[in-house]
Amino acid sequence: MKTFWTKKGIAQCEVHPIFGSLTFLQKINPGLWMADIYNKYRCPYVGIWVFWRPGLVVNCPSIARNILLKDSDNFRNRLLGTGTADKLGTLNLFTCNDPLWTIVRKKLTSVFTASKLRGWEDLYKSKSADLVQRIKSDNENGITNSLKPLFADYATDIIGESAFGIKCEATKHSTGPLRAMTKEFEKYDTFRGIQWSSIFFFPELADFLRFTFWPKHTMTYFRKVFSMIVKERGGYEKETDGRRDLMDALLKMKQDAMKENQNLDEVVVISNAMIFLQGGYDTTATTLTYIIYELAHHPQYQQKVYEELIEAKSNNDDKELKESDLGQLPYFNAVIKETLRKYPVMGWLDRIALKEYQVDQHLTIPAGTVVYININGMQQDPVLFPDPTVFKPERFLPENVKNIKPYTYMPFGEGPRSCIGKRFGMISLSFALAALISNFILKPLPNAPAPNDAAIDNKGMFYSPGEALSVQFISRN
Repeated sequence: MKTFWTKKGIAQCEVHPIFGSLTFLQKINPGLWMADIYNKYRCPYVGIWVFWRPGLVVNCPSIARNILLKDSDNFRNRLLGTGTADKLGTLNLFTCNDPLWTIVRKKLTSVFTASKLRGWEDLYKSKSADLVQRIKSDNENGITNSLKPLFADYATDIIGESAFGIKCEATKHSTGPLRAMTKEFEKYDTFRGIQWSSIFFFPELADFLRFTFWPKHTMTYFRKVFSMIVKERGGYEKETDGRRDLMDALLKMKQDAMKENQNLDEVVVISNAMIFLQGGYDTTATTLTYIIYELAHHPQYQQKVYEELIEAKSNNDDKELKESDLGQLPYFNAVIKETLRKYPVMGWLDRIALKEYQVDQHLTIPAGTVVYININGMQQDPVLFPDPTVFKPERFLPENVKNIKPYTYMPFGEGPRSCIGKRFGMISLSFALAALISNFILKPLPNAPAPNDAAIDNKGMFYSPGEALSVQFISRN
């Protein structure tokens, strides 16, 4: 282990005889560790050990492009997983590998077409209005909300109604059948941390110890909710064209398999419904939290966003802005993109080399090597993004985007395995942000930490606040 990478002439992290290079787990957020590796070695790639498996951290955008796009057929699979004991946690788009991944991705792509997303605009507007009213009501009652749980209420409602057709009211009351589930997702203790560390970096151990991607009682609860929805829609026997929402697409996937005499376990259907709920609500809630927190601490940027929204609405005869209108606002979107640069929810991308692979003229890696694309490292590089710890939306204005080197900014991943729900997430963010800035002036609370001083969750796998973040919402009217 100690000489595997050095014999190949490349830098290697310090190695522990059991944990390999992963002694940081449960002490440092993996995204922060990736940035540390990037800054410590300042080279195209660094050799690591993922327990007893060789791994390569890629810090070079051109190599990242080759792995994620040009040579993606050799890197279609990921490391993380829980094994045969946890089908619900293993058989979804986030965790499954080929050939199942290709089948599921193709079937679910229809859920995220532009026309489908536009069809949910009334929902985005309604829930954004509920969010504004909730904050106003809480202000009147002297309640200061923690941002992430507040935005988790909103995001859960959006997913519940758009994906599953369930009437949800969590934005108003922070309760409901799906919000009860997403609150369970948020519970994270030491044992859960050990489980997830194993699932992401040592799936064989997760399989041996029968760890599960989700808590068992949560899976049981979701099965009941899912069965109720299927029954309300007439079961798997009732024909559907798969065009309405995620549930329809999942039902059609099962129906098509039955017609073709393929054995598609219902667990695959339930697993993908569950991962969409978790992935969709959490990323939206986290990113909205950081956007609002940064804008509260940067009133000059907040004012620019507000003025841009007011001007756009004025140019639209004071009508409510549509998704297409919000998508045309340069500063508004620059704020979102800069937040995703500074706080990428997933700080790295993992892939496994299916065959021996020549990385460049200096290095060839054996089949089975885990490759980590260092997203956070590149997005925090002062050469690629000057003053990377400073919140600068101007980086992403149309006249400056040309300065951003391809494959140095990848908050949603790139290539065939990029995030399927990217546009859905961006639209959910946009409507909430527009409603909040239009109705409130954001100010920091007294003695609140500056954005760069706010704690990061070091126990989890994703980039998320490690403490409750709140701001003052002051009504504009």
